[in-house]
Amino acid sequence: MNTLGRIFRVSLFGESHGSCVGALIDGCPPGLEPDPAALEAELARRRPGRPGTTGRREPDVPRFLSGIRDGRTTGAPLAVVIENRDARPGDYDLFEAVPRPGHADYTARVKYRGFHDPRGGGYFSGRLTAALVAAGHFARLAIRPIEAAAELTAAGGSAEIGKAVAEAMADGDSVGGEVVCRVASVPAGLGSPWFGSLESRLAQALFAMPGVRGVAFGDGFAAAAMRGSEHNDPYLDARGRTASNHAGGINGGISNGNDLVIRVAVKPTSSIARAQETFDFEAGKMTSLETAGRHDACFALRTPVIVEALTAIVLADEVLLAGKERA
Repeated sequence: MNTLGRIFRVSLFGESHGSCVGALIDGCPPGLEPDPAALEAELARRRPGRPGTTGRREPDVPRFLSGIRDGRTTGAPLAVVIENRDARPGDYDLFEAVPRPGHADYTARVKYRGFHDPRGGGYFSGRLTAALVAAGHFARLAIRPIEAAAELTAAGGSAEIGKAVAEAMADGDSVGGEVVCRVASVPAGLGSPWFGSLESRLAQALFAMPGVRGVAFGDGFAAAAMRGSEHNDPYLDARGRTASNHAGGINGGISNGNDLVIRVAVKPTSSIARAQETFDFEAGKMTSLETAGRHDACFALRTPVIVEALTAIVLADEVLLAGKERA
């Protein structure tokens, strides 16, 4: 449950308010040269700071414990650690008795019989995505010239993202959002039919990101209302280039050489200041919960770079697997 991938394998560890979060990358190709400036820019896109994001301020300085020598990857397991320096675990004491509606507080307690770390969501927290972004940097290097670029296209159902977030904040509430990721220079032939389909593998990775409620490819659910004459992508040349891209770059679970188009739906933040009637498991009765502490009004604002990282990790695994199959 902690590891993604078959050849390029990423394992996550750490907790939101523990000492650190981190990732172990096994199968990282040797000779890759990480770009500190690019990695910092990627981590900065995930960090809060803009209106509607949490007041928690973490520097997110990655520290590499193994797998890099003289500025290049060695091919050995690569371990990266990011320390938690602005933790406030006391903000979460209440949620052991009164789990937040919509959050993993309750299910984590049931699953791990109360031995889990509840502080800030512990291992279930979006804080661990900082480590995913760091791992994604090496995946990006491994798949060049393939390049993933994601953006938040709507929040709260509106293209006026700033306005939607501001209105939710004024109401002590939160909003979700939609992220669209486009991946260019993808070769044809990545993925497998049925349970190894490229959509299945990407969806598994993206659904693992906390708060994701939907993943679609190409036209997604809109395809259900279309006719075949509308949804089909006629070929234009012997390279497989198509006149349209309703399929989102995948046919039969295999990339067709056109851009991948992935849409990700992110739910509203569970932790809101607005009072909610819910159950107090310790007192055995209903109570009113107002969530204090530092939380995003729209954590979707920080997710595009995470979507890119997860997409790159899956594609790195597929590229390496395809190379092994050809060998």
